[in-house]
Amino acid sequence: MCLTEGCQAVALGRIVIVGGGSAGWMAAAALSVLLGRRVQEIVLIESSEIGTIGVGEATLPTLRAFNATLGIDEIDFIRKTRATFKLGIEFQDWSVPGRTFFHGFSGFGPAMRGVSPHQLWLKMRTSGDDGSYAQHSITTAAAGQGRFAPPVPNPDSVLGSYSYAFQFDAAAYAAYLRAYAERRGVRRIDGRIVDVRLRQDGFIEAVLLQDERLVSGDLFVDCTGFAGLLIGRTLSAGFEDWSKWLPCDRAFAVPCSSGTSLSPFTRSTARQAGWQWRIPLQHRIGNGYVFCSSYVAEDEACDTLLANLDGAALSEPKLIKFTAGRRREAWKRNCVALGLSSGFLEPLESTSIHLVESGIGRLIELFPDRSFEPKLAAEYNRLMARSYESIRDFIILHYHASRREGELWRYCQNMPIPEGLRHQIELFKASGVVALTDSGSFAEPSWISIYFGLGIFPRRHDPMADLIEEPALRGELARRARIVEGAAHSLPMHGAFIDKYCRATI
Repeated sequence: MCLTEGCQAVALGRIVIVGGGSAGWMAAAALSVLLGRRVQEIVLIESSEIGTIGVGEATLPTLRAFNATLGIDEIDFIRKTRATFKLGIEFQDWSVPGRTFFHGFSGFGPAMRGVSPHQLWLKMRTSGDDGSYAQHSITTAAAGQGRFAPPVPNPDSVLGSYSYAFQFDAAAYAAYLRAYAERRGVRRIDGRIVDVRLRQDGFIEAVLLQDERLVSGDLFVDCTGFAGLLIGRTLSAGFEDWSKWLPCDRAFAVPCSSGTSLSPFTRSTARQAGWQWRIPLQHRIGNGYVFCSSYVAEDEACDTLLANLDGAALSEPKLIKFTAGRRREAWKRNCVALGLSSGFLEPLESTSIHLVESGIGRLIELFPDRSFEPKLAAEYNRLMARSYESIRDFIILHYHASRREGELWRYCQNMPIPEGLRHQIELFKASGVVALTDSGSFAEPSWISIYFGLGIFPRRHDPMADLIEEPALRGELARRARIVEGAAHSLPMHGAFIDKYCRATI
């Protein structure tokens, strides 16, 4: 093996992906297409005896780009995974009981004379205008009416200025990608790993299966979920525990029968000791209650979930235990962890699959040869740490800024928060400026949706807005609100669109 500086690069022979599920098969599909001749063989090992954990079935709009990169036909994907469309997340009772706000996948209109739209709205609010900022969001308006259609190919149109994501069956997506990857040469091995063999330098040499087969490789991708078989148990990469900021440590998940309408959004409802998700698919509704076991008993949490379903439960609730946090090194030696092996953040903002996408993309960008240059791993770990921490802080904001009563909520309101998040909140309160720490994570409109939705408003607006005459500004904002409302009303109902174009046949 070449380990000296200046040596000739040697391409990897075999990538071994350990674990299936969404993370494993996303990795297999993407690597099989995007690496070309940089690797000779890709093998995925999974045991049919071991189930996978699906903590959520909703995504961010970035999955569309991931699928498109693989050349996946969107209509076929939607039918095979029984997916619905997602315009954002509706938050019920998060600020105070009885109040609802929406985090949509769109902005709040264009700037006016260089002034951001939320600053324009803040100026009118200072002048006593009681209109809602949400009326300038096309995704909020369309979701409120239960309507959906893909954006038109005109970014200057209000109907071309938004995005969308999906709500789908995660197990079906993994099966879909398995078929895709196997058609492109990925070899699947069904077996349970009983031992991991290391070389003298501490790199992974091979994994031993229960039937005594030995599978060697150059690069190992750990997709073994919370177990972290390679990255944690074998390589001791370490884990950074974030439960002091995100104390929820349990979730019950259960599907139920669906009603007559399909909502084009995910719903998050705050509860006594956490929150409940509702994710409508074509054939059922996914539900779960994320909670902190220090503030509610498991039996009570389960009863709360079952009492708040839209239809009959289709199985027994499944309990998932977790600790919020991330691996200190997601890439160590010749092992890269993806998905739950890499870290866990509760699915409040549907970021689990997004983080898998990010991990795969960065692995391809920084792909090693057999020398495994340490600086590649260091850069990968730096970038992934920044992504995890940015999303972590975004989720902490939801809890910390809530004005709900209850032990969990009081703890979160009063807890010390990460210094970076404190700076972001204080800057926004002072000026309305949104500070972003990771360009690949949530953008300005997302932060504004949560700030305003939870009742965080700046003490002042951008002084440049004062250069715009108030009557002209009031008239322009009213015109924009009318356009948004009319455009949303012109869209078909979400269920009707699915029936016409992409209803599942199985």
